Amino acid sequence: MNNDKIARINALYHKSQGVGLTPEEKEEQTALRKEYIASIRKNLRGTLNNISLVNEDGSITDLGEKYGRKDEQERKQ
Repeated sequence: MNNDKIARINALYHKSQGVGLTPEEKEEQTALRKEYIASIRKNLRGTLNNISLVNEDGSITDLGEKYGRKDEQERKQ
């Protein structure tokens, strides 16, 4: 999601608080919000997939391999 879309989300929010939105603007706002949330989830999932834990015995557990990446592959099928 780029800064122009985020600025548009904010502009629509401020307009909704003041004048109000047309039905077309409400639809645009809903679509932009869904895109924004999807972007946040994608970024969070990517971050979580790159976490590795160092166990007490010195071994490393890659949580992305253990939990996250497997789930993504199953969703694609």
